[in-house]
Amino acid sequence: MFDGIESAGGRRRRVVLKISGDGFTRPGERGIVMDAVLHLAEQIARAAKSTEIAVVLGGGNILRGAQFTAASRGIREATAHYMGMLATVINGLALQDALEDLGCETRLMTAIRMEGVAEPYIRRRAWRHLEKGRVVLLGAGTGRPFVTTDTAAAQWALELEADVMLKATRVDGVFSDDPERNPHAVLYGELTYEEYLSQNLGVLDREAVTKCMQYGMPIRVFNFKREGNLERAIAGEKVGTLIHGTGKLAAGAPAS
Repeated sequence: MFDGIESAGGRRRRVVLKISGDGFTRPGERGIVMDAVLHLAEQIARAAKSTEIAVVLGGGNILRGAQFTAASRGIREATAHYMGMLATVINGLALQDALEDLGCETRLMTAIRMEGVAEPYIRRRAWRHLEKGRVVLLGAGTGRPFVTTDTAAAQWALELEADVMLKATRVDGVFSDDPERNPHAVLYGELTYEEYLSQNLGVLDREAVTKCMQYGMPIRVFNFKREGNLERAIAGEKVGTLIHGTGKLAAGAPAS
């Protein structure tokens, strides 16, 4: 079953996919594990044959800015955020090589200029890459501190006029509580933006959801660790939780 969202003007379906740093390593580990990166790349490369894909990169497997914000560490919070942005670019380089080894054409673009390793993000250029079938990898968040990569993904989904923003996580979707702490937490098949925000659910930050709500950008949250889920979500199949502008609260009915 599909989201029921068709691309305007008959063009191919276009998605913005947010992948956290967890996708680049093994559970409980840090750094980059190339087996994990290759697994991601294989799924993205297959899906890219029929869908335009822009991937927003997280960097928590290498460094999370929040780790270095304590005053005793001697690093200002803004500096820590910039360090986290650079970590996303490192992940982007790893994923780029893995995709291109599979014959998938890519472009790594960053919000912070670093022409030696990536193109600067320019909306029209990114749009053209997508139209040519290239997978666009988006690093360095928005290029500004105090903004999460979730919010960056929402921003890019709107700028690039994606059909949906996809949030890849290590849980099956949006739950009533943290499923890793509460085994009785209930998985929602669908939520409206207002329902998500009013319950203070924590898979996505509020700013990202509010931005999508303002412009009607649907969000699908799914577990990319389950085999085939990433390709299914990119293809528009009903997997995980759909956050959108209409519908009723649907608890206890997994969308898979």
